[in-house]
Amino acid sequence: MRASAFVYPWDVNGDPAAAELIAGTGVEQVTLAAAYHSTRALTPRHPRHRVVTAEYAAVLYPPDARWEGRDPRPYEAGDWAPGDAWGEAAAALADAGLEVHTWVVLAHNSRLGAERPRTSVVNAYGDRYPWAPCIAQPATRAYLTGLAAEAAVRPGARGTELESLGWYGLAHLHAHDKTGGVGLGDAGQYLMSLCFCPDCRAGYGGQGLDPDGLAAAVRAALEPVWRGAVPSDGGWAGVEKLLGEAPANATRVWRDETARTLQEAAVAAVRAAAPGGFRVLLHADPLSYHCGANAGVDPAHILSVADGVVVPCTGGAGLLTPFAEQDRAGAVLAANLTVVSGMGGRPHALAEDAARARELGATELRLYHVGLASDGDLEAVRSGLAER
Repeated sequence: MRASAFVYPWDVNGDPAAAELIAGTGVEQVTLAAAYHSTRALTPRHPRHRVVTAEYAAVLYPPDARWEGRDPRPYEAGDWAPGDAWGEAAAALADAGLEVHTWVVLAHNSRLGAERPRTSVVNAYGDRYPWAPCIAQPATRAYLTGLAAEAAVRPGARGTELESLGWYGLAHLHAHDKTGGVGLGDAGQYLMSLCFCPDCRAGYGGQGLDPDGLAAAVRAALEPVWRGAVPSDGGWAGVEKLLGEAPANATRVWRDETARTLQEAAVAAVRAAAPGGFRVLLHADPLSYHCGANAGVDPAHILSVADGVVVPCTGGAGLLTPFAEQDRAGAVLAANLTVVSGMGGRPHALAEDAARARELGATELRLYHVGLASDGDLEAVRSGLAER
């Protein structure tokens, strides 16, 4: 199976040995960040630094004139990725014989939410999530679609992987995260991720729901969860049990349609800007009500829109199955495996995990993340890929 390694520009720029080191792991491709959220990242081999702090979500190249007079618009990176950081890294990686694809993070932007609070998801209690732009808002949708097209189609890129192209919600490792004190499960996470901004309230109204009544119902449903009196897991059935079947499904209809149409628009914008043969993949979860970096999608729909999906498989490859069952000829099903031991990865079991993913329908591998991995982890990756 073809394998691609996730890479940041700062893993490569300023380190003459980095590109050849990555190529030496046995991967054929790199997925290089072109637009990325705030992060603090180790660079364990870089000759100039050991920690890079990306202070806010930014594009890692100079944005073009399409953004003049528009709001919101992308933020340019600071000194962690100056100038055309993506282009510089891409050139070095291509010279090492690697095919370069872009990695584009979309609906995940804390600076946008901090500076423009009205763009954020707001829950049933009135709390805003600054890291989570509400994808129902027209200005935000236009921004995300434009960003997808620009950041995806960088000079020399052969394809893109779009992350966070859907709803973001409560679950997010934001700053020093202290939200795990109550086990919310799938059901509680969904209810705490329902947005009640004006656009979403209008959307619920279009589904026959009273937005004020729905917000009150969400708060009432969660009250025993906060007390620990009832569990909030059980998947979608748990949501229906807490909120009631009819209102739960009405919210899902609105949110699913909102995400689907954004995904369609963003992929279409990328294709319109891209050269022939350019591949468009989405980081995806096969349960459409899930929120986060791996956007919840309907497998049949998304494989009719994009060229394939990147599926989280570090905890097991079972999420591949709903996509594989669609039997879409030529669709890319990339199993995303963490290869950093300190982040819960299993680099020494890469061959075994890759074989299991292949059995469940994977056609490619994604390795997260060679820039963060130790030398020992990278040696295990070399060995694992050699056994493909």
